[in-house]
Amino acid sequence: MSSLETLLPLASSLANAKGWDDFTRTLMLAGKSLVPLPAEKRLAETEVEGCESPVWLATSDEQGSLMAYSPSKVIRGVLAVLLEKANELTPQQRSEFDFERYLSRCQLERYLSQSRGNGIKSVIAKLKGV
Repeated sequence: MSSLETLLPLASSLANAKGWDDFTRTLMLAGKSLVPLPAEKRLAETEVEGCESPVWLATSDEQGSLMAYSPSKVIRGVLAVLLEKANELTPQQRSEFDFERYLSRCQLERYLSQSRGNGIKSVIAKLKGV
């Protein structure tokens, strides 16, 4: 397995969760690690279209790393897992990376509703283009 495919700590903790309750608790704890996108950056141009819950995604001015926010605790957890990986990649690697497969390896597709899954696909599309 290449270093690009390695599950990072948040993703690994989800992959090792036992049962729905443990997975949900782990996902919500992951969301607490997400550095939230400041309110002044939650604008129409940073909002991700197609999500059930509002989601904003943008780069931070200081480090150039990605930041995101959603009022949904579950989605914040998913965002934390995605950004943990995305911020380890170069923009070129990020545009080519298979985030869906990465989330699948974390068991996320088993626990997300279809509408949330569709919203996450929108997040990934925007993530690859940032």
